[in-house]
Amino acid sequence: MPDENVNDDQQEQSERKREDVRDRTREDRAMSGDPEGRLEGLDEALESQTYPITTDELVEAYGDYEVEAQSGTKSLEEVLAPTENQTYDSADDVRSRVLGLIHR
Repeated sequence: MPDENVNDDQQEQSERKREDVRDRTREDRAMSGDPEGRLEGLDEALESQTYPITTDELVEAYGDYEVEAQSGTKSLEEVLAPTENQTYDSADDVRSRVLGLIHR
């Protein structure tokens, strides 16, 4: 009988782990992209971009794109102006940086 309880506990822990992984996966999906639409057309352009890309290259290619900042609409060039040149490995990296800057 004691072996059955151990097996039940192990199975229950295994199921909880799988559930945790599913929950984290759902959260990651919900966080990717631009759910509030603040990046407008830029979001789609970022998806088709080849990575890695630098801040300077982003400004050169997409600097005129408009995004919704807390203080109103700004160009991507204006949003990225106070930052140093860095390299982004994916659209999500760029989105995170830009959304972080426009939420200030």
